[in-house]
Amino acid sequence: MLMRYAPRAAISSALIQQVAGVAGYGHICAQIKASVTAPSAVYYPGDENFYNLSEHWAPSSNEMPACVVQPHNTGDVGKTLRIVGKSGTPFSVMSGGHATTPFLSSTTGVHISTAAFTSIEYDEATKRVTFGAGLKVEDLYAALHPHGVNVPGARVTGIGMGGFILGGGYSWHTNQVGLAFDSVEAFELVKPSGEVADVTHQSDPELFFALKGGGNNFGIVTRFKMRTFPQGLVWGGLITFADPNVFPTVTAAVAEFAARTTDPKAGLMSSATVVQGKHTIELFVFYDGPEPPAGIFDKFMNAGPTSNTVTQQNFLTLTNSFKLTEELAGMRAHILGVSVPAYSLNFLEVVNEEAFNENPELVNKSHTFMLLSEPFLPSILSHNKHKTAYPFTKDVAVWDSEKIRDKLEATLVDEGHTGVPTSPLYPNYALWDAPLDRIYGNNLPRLQAVKQRVDPEDVMGLAGGFKIPSASVVRDEL
Repeated sequence: MLMRYAPRAAISSALIQQVAGVAGYGHICAQIKASVTAPSAVYYPGDENFYNLSEHWAPSSNEMPACVVQPHNTGDVGKTLRIVGKSGTPFSVMSGGHATTPFLSSTTGVHISTAAFTSIEYDEATKRVTFGAGLKVEDLYAALHPHGVNVPGARVTGIGMGGFILGGGYSWHTNQVGLAFDSVEAFELVKPSGEVADVTHQSDPELFFALKGGGNNFGIVTRFKMRTFPQGLVWGGLITFADPNVFPTVTAAVAEFAARTTDPKAGLMSSATVVQGKHTIELFVFYDGPEPPAGIFDKFMNAGPTSNTVTQQNFLTLTNSFKLTEELAGMRAHILGVSVPAYSLNFLEVVNEEAFNENPELVNKSHTFMLLSEPFLPSILSHNKHKTAYPFTKDVAVWDSEKIRDKLEATLVDEGHTGVPTSPLYPNYALWDAPLDRIYGNNLPRLQAVKQRVDPEDVMGLAGGFKIPSASVVRDEL
């Protein structure tokens, strides 16, 4: 559920009310400012850079930090980590600001932005790309486009590659190459001690495992090295249905697609949407080729859409046409994920009922409500020969939204999917109060061992996110 919020000018009084909190960490901000070297910088409330580097697309994910630190090199990242760690100052790390979970990449302490880490280096000989963790997905796609290659990245614009990859990363290419982190061959990591390490499976297999789904528990990742794959023309776009009379036909076609389509080049996201009280079903369709084989998408195309933008185009153009976060910018937002082993017609009908059920909260004209179904092939977790922190079992799929979770999970259990209530939750879709065993499961002991070795002082425990438990430590006051 998304609600519009007040513009920045209207919250100046709220800023004044938080002066006490800001002042509480003012000396820490000053110490960081004195320690970093230009062009690294520290910004305070009132500076435009402060807001640009700390605000999320959904303001419900924002907190008012004491200051924003924008390091331009790994050395200054390390200095900042050592200062906040020694003083016990809460902090956050933000790449693109797409998180819809409060406290995940926001803080009332020191906010660290990776926005300056935007370098891109493509090696034509090895077909590998190395890029900064502060890069937006559309900028990476744009840099790779002239080379005719691509990486598994986000499906809409505005997504920071740092958080996207560290949480897993579902993409249009997931059926073909796995999650985004399955293509990562190296992480440049600034450890809590300030040490900079190039983490690969060969150099540190346990830490490499932990960084693939373990979030921000082990330091700050500043750069990734990924395998690329050839990318030609694609077919895709947005199909919108506003006539309730065709909803049953469209829903049946989605269920058939999920059950019968085995072509890994075909992708679909189906959204039951309520916007200003109006009900629609929106289909984001994709085929990794100039034209899909006959039969895959025909029932959608022929179901009487209200609008249809599907066409043959290059991948960059397609991605730039899906500006969901820009269209919803300034709206409060929450996302909750449910693992869906199979999208039956019965389940999708329940989804529609929950979305369109005239709930008084949803009828409120200021709300936008979406239930987004994302079917993938069952083979998506077979693309990585090494085990990863997420998921802790291979019984996983993804789906979004809230409160209706219990109804949806009960429907799946009734259909025989009894493991759904304990199956892995995708970190990038999980709410802030998700149980830790649903995030890390039986990988937790292994992750704790890595955590103890890499971050024995639990510096990263001062940041938001799904925290791997660590022994308590005593911190010095600066």
